[in-house]
Formats: sequence, structure tokens, C-alpha cells
Amino acid sequence: MSNFLAIATVTATLSQLLQSAVGVDVPGTTVTTLRPDNVASATLAPKVNLYLYQVTPNAALRNVDTPTRRADGTLVQRPKVALDLHYLLSFYGDETQLEPQRLLGSAASILHARPLLTRSMIRDTISSATFNYLTGSNLADEVELVKFSPLGLNLEELSKIWSVFFQTPHALSVAYQASVVLIEAEESPQTALPVRDRNIYVIPFRHPVIERVGTATGAEQPITIGSTLIITGKQLQNDITQVRIGDTDITPASVSDTQISLPLTSPPLNTDLLRAGIQGIQVIHPLLIGTPPEPHRGSESNVAAFVLRPTISVDIGSVTCTTTNNVTRCSGSITINFTPSIGKNQRVVLLLNELQPTGKARAYNFPAPSQNSITDPQVDATNTITFPIERVVASTYLVRVQVDGAESLLSVNPDPNNPGYIAPQVSIG
Repeated sequence: MSNFLAIATVTATLSQLLQSAVGVDVPGTTVTTLRPDNVASATLAPKVNLYLYQVTPNAALRNVDTPTRRADGTLVQRPKVALDLHYLLSFYGDETQLEPQRLLGSAASILHARPLLTRSMIRDTISSATFNYLTGSNLADEVELVKFSPLGLNLEELSKIWSVFFQTPHALSVAYQASVVLIEAEESPQTALPVRDRNIYVIPFRHPVIERVGTATGAEQPITIGSTLIITGKQLQNDITQVRIGDTDITPASVSDTQISLPLTSPPLNTDLLRAGIQGIQVIHPLLIGTPPEPHRGSESNVAAFVLRPTISVDIGSVTCTTTNNVTRCSGSITINFTPSIGKNQRVVLLLNELQPTGKARAYNFPAPSQNSITDPQVDATNTITFPIERVVASTYLVRVQVDGAESLLSVNPDPNNPGYIAPQVSIG
């Protein structure tokens, strides 16, 4: 296959072929490769001008290289473009001596007698000092030889070429097509290793289905780190069964066809990779294929969702209080420690509710600082966030946190005679 110099090489070789004929038949003739409107026709010197006026895809070979890429964009084979070149040969000279017509006859004769560019002709052109800019052309190595055939342009087409393209007075001319030029891209595909073994696998279609996600303590109970997830559904068990939570794949220890039990603890999973909030969960059945067998993508269940609630502990920071009209208001900071970690782009809000109000219960909410106080671009999660608080009336408050809508839990007083929430709490002021 030839490179990007192929088209210019065809033009140069064709001009040399024409020069070898018309220079003998009409002495003093020169062959040029200019736009026809740049050819000086005022002089009577005989001249043949060769101009490439159109390039079209070759109908027979335009798709010979497809497909060139796989679905993932990697190269299958080097792309090749197949082109036909359309040339306009115009003839100039002394009309009284009929030189243009003699030149036309000479050109038509040589292109009919030698209608193709041989490899030796191409190599001679490339090695010529006149065409040193063609060094590196490999058109001579192309599989297909370039062949020439006359084009029958009618009067309307010919008049459009001269009046629209060149806007110059008409000269005696004829059109030829050069076919085919194959240009190959420089990209090279990565060659895969040869196939060592061939195997045939018959796999029953068992598509896992998740119907419900809950906990071991009840389907409606909140889910936190430390809970045991109970996944119920159909066709959940396979030779290899994995559970995907977010971007983490876990192999559960307890699996049946209708239920999977998975503790949200380390092990079996790395809880540092989990985030509070809404979590997607799937059951995955990888396929063991190959020699030796290796896991490949198999069937996957529908994506179910559950809310992973954060677990928190509270530390009060420095607080400054002022009293106005017998009301003490405080500003400062509260530090919350989270399990699991909080991502820098998660929306986190601190909620304070007065524990034992004497009148109307007071409540406050404070958003977390920008990017949850994560300033290191290499870090995408944190276990600790310090919330600034302002003008909070001095009292004791129950503390909750919302992470992407998932609220932390409050502890309930175990005394049946005094039910109510009791923790976590913080005293301000």
C-alpha cells in the first residue's frame, strides 16, 4: 500500500509519461501541472497542462478495508482509502500549425498504448532530482497498478469546468481518470497472540432477579455499617455469585437460590469504599471461560437500591457565647465523625433539635463547608467534618446528620416509662 505521497506521485509520473511522447512528436513541447487559469497561453510555445480537478472514492474498493476498528475503538487493520483521480489535459500552441490538436493526438496515443503506470516508471520518477519532494513515496509497491481511461465529458460538463472552475478562456482539452490509488494510514494494529486452545461452552440462561433488599432484623429496619444485608429474589445462586455495591464486588458466604446474606463489615468487604446515601446493588454471575478458566462477564441482575445510613459520633469544639435580653446565643464548631466515609461531593447537613425544650422546640441546620473540608485533590473522602455553627441558643441538642438525604439514627431511651430520643447529644453553652 502507498502513503500520502501517492496522489502527487501519480501526477508526476503521468507528466513524465506525457513528456516522453509529446516532446518527440511536437519538438519543444513542455508538460506543466498548473491550474489552467495560471497557464500563459499568449505565447505560441507548444504546451500540455495536466491538472487534477476532482478526486472520488473508488466504487469497487471503497469499503475493502472495513471494519477498521472494534467496538471499543481499537484498530483491527490499517485503514486504506481507495481513490479515483480525474485529470484535465489542456493543449496550447500555434493554432495556425494545429499544434494543440497534434499534442492532443500524441497524448491520446500514448495513454491508449500505455494506459498504466508501471513500477519502473514510478521508481524512475521518484528517483529523479526534479521530484526530490517525492522521496519516501511507496506507490511502486502498491498492489493495484494505476490505470488511465478517457472520460466522455459532454459539452455542458466541459463548459462548467472552464467557466466555473477556472473562469478563463476555453482551450482544447480532454479528461482522463486514473484508477485506483490506495492510500494506507500509518497506524498499525496491535497483533493479538495466536489462539492456543478452542473451547465450546453451553450455558443455561439463568438471569438473577432481586426482589427485595433488607436486613436480618427486618425488611423495614434501617441499614448501617455492621448490618447484615438480606437480598431476596430468584435464581440468585450460581457457580460463582458476587454482589456489587457501588463499585465494589463482594463474594458472599451465604448464598441460596432465593436469598443472599451479606454482612456489611470488614471482612468480607472493604467498608472504606462505601459511602452513606443511596446505594445501588446487583447480583453478578461471572462465567469461567478459557484455559485455565478465568472469570468473564456473565449475567447480571436488575439494580436494586437501599439507603445506607451514616453512623456518627459528636465532639464539641470551641464555643463563644453572648447574652442579650436574657437569651444566650453561641457560635463555634461541632465535629462529626462518620462511618462510612463521606465523599467530597456529597451533600451533608448537620441537624440540631433541642432535647428538652421549655417552650417551643428550637431546631437548627448547618451545611458542611465546601467539598466537605477536603482540600487535597488526591483525597476524595473523609471520616471527619467540622461544622461551623452560629447564634445557637444555649441548650442541649440531639444531633443528626443528613448525607445525600440519608439520616443518621437517634438512640431511644430503653426505659418504657420514659420513651424518647436520648442520643447522640451535645451541650452548647
